[in-house]
Amino acid sequence: MTLHADENDWPARLTAALRAAGLPMADATPEILADTGLAHLHLRLPGSGMLARVPKQSQMQLHASENLAYQAACFERMAPSGHTPRFFGLLHLSEHLPRGALLVQEIVGRPARLPDDLPALVQTLAAIHSLPLPKREARPPLLDPVDPLAALLKEIEAQAVHLSSTLVAPLSRTRIKAVLQRVRRQMSCCIGTPHRLIAFDAHPGNFLIRPDGDAVLVDLEKGRYGLPALDVAHATLYTSTTWDGRHRVALNAATTADTYRRWQALLGLEAAGSRNSWIVLRAAMWLWSVTWCAKWLVNSARVVDRGATGEDWSSALSADSLVDHVRERVQHYLSPVVVEQVVSGFDDLAVELEGYASPLIG
Repeated sequence: MTLHADENDWPARLTAALRAAGLPMADATPEILADTGLAHLHLRLPGSGMLARVPKQSQMQLHASENLAYQAACFERMAPSGHTPRFFGLLHLSEHLPRGALLVQEIVGRPARLPDDLPALVQTLAAIHSLPLPKREARPPLLDPVDPLAALLKEIEAQAVHLSSTLVAPLSRTRIKAVLQRVRRQMSCCIGTPHRLIAFDAHPGNFLIRPDGDAVLVDLEKGRYGLPALDVAHATLYTSTTWDGRHRVALNAATTADTYRRWQALLGLEAAGSRNSWIVLRAAMWLWSVTWCAKWLVNSARVVDRGATGEDWSSALSADSLVDHVRERVQHYLSPVVVEQVVSGFDDLAVELEGYASPLIG
């Protein structure tokens, strides 16, 4: 079997994989959840308190087995924070599940609503960022670059090749590349910022709010050791807070600055880094997001990888409604007016935080 299958096939395939593994939850009748993400399908196992997280692809460009191991490590490393789902085990690659699956805790909660839930999101991020840093030899398989910003810029540059596509407006291409050049020139401001375990995919749509108000970060696929201010950026950038069709809000500079200050108070001055570094890392996180948009526009037209190996952005792997939503959002984020709006926002935030104009603007 290949990964691409009618959604009605997935409950039967999961049941077969559970039975082959001799697991008791094979007696449950899996319920497939709405297709809301480009990287995974989710199936609920009624009565077990578990979800099966079935990869469609690897956003980390890993082989299917390595992808499972990487995600398992993300769940295990972040679990001590108390703000992520528990990890129960793996279903290895098989004819039933070509990319395998992870069995994780089902979190009962509602989507995050901003700005009201920002304090809860910040509490969760600070809890993850406060976890003790393992010795370097204990950090694999998670990414652990010596210079996290340089490594991130390398990722951005690899994605930025797609800006040359005719699908991207020339004005947007020019402005994005100009910001990338300025971030390169400002890299030194991040030297000395302590490394921490970070989510790297902390946009609001990846959180669920429990009935008690606590926020749980449920998508941990891209975790790594790096610079924690990247997570606060991802949680508050326009490209994140307006992604979800159910609840969209553009945060103003004052609310965003208050969010950074709240996070700094929880994490501590030293670990949070300088406020100047926050602006640079915010720009870097946006560059990663907006160049991913260009990458998706180009690669979503490709045929499905029938070998079910590494990265695969083919639109054929997801529901038409999800693909239409993603296409509308990425085109919006790549439009010249939105690019200019976001870039101008870096300066607004710098003024709100420190009373100076950001060197990224100009």
